[in-house]
Amino acid sequence: MAELAALEDPKAREVNERHGDDHGVNLGKLRALAHRLKTQQELAHRLWGTGDTAARLLALLICRPKAFERDALDVMLREARTPKVHDWLVNYVVKKNPHSEELRLAWSADPDPVVASAGWALTTERVAKKPENLDLAGLLDVIEAEMKDAPDRLQWAMNHCLAQIGIEHPEHRTRAIGIGERLEVLKDYPTSPGCTSPFAPAWIAEMVRRQHG
Repeated sequence: MAELAALEDPKAREVNERHGDDHGVNLGKLRALAHRLKTQQELAHRLWGTGDTAARLLALLICRPKAFERDALDVMLREARTPKVHDWLVNYVVKKNPHSEELRLAWSADPDPVVASAGWALTTERVAKKPENLDLAGLLDVIEAEMKDAPDRLQWAMNHCLAQIGIEHPEHRTRAIGIGERLEVLKDYPTSPGCTSPFAPAWIAEMVRRQHG
């Protein structure tokens, strides 16, 4: 904890806090610290238990993803107060855990929109890598009905799923683009030069272009 405190940079904190993340540690330095520590599951548990955002990010880098029980991950997700901790927990730990499919189904139906967004993130992973037995048309039905009025985090996750369906599954591409065009979610999102817009029709078109390039 003392070493993490020494890495604190007020300017980094100012930038991070604009995105809802209450820490000021440069992520490159955090990863270097994790590389030095290597995998330490017990230390990861203790770091998570501090409740400190930087400590929790470090915990997620040095833990053993497959070692967590289902209920422990559910508790951790609900404790993950900041976007970066939430995203790293889902992407670095839950996706590699044997309970990920069970959690995907449970979280997708959760009344808490932040928890539900984790379920949609796991669904997007399956759309891209393991679409067997997924009801893609049914997912598009839900997105079409609910994405427009969904809270920010959930809307972002549903939009990502919409784009992924359009990118990976040509038979659903026209419908996915049509839903994006009608709902106009993230259409005016500010995008830096050279970056792909998160507006689903533009995102789909650009990724398909690259695939065929």
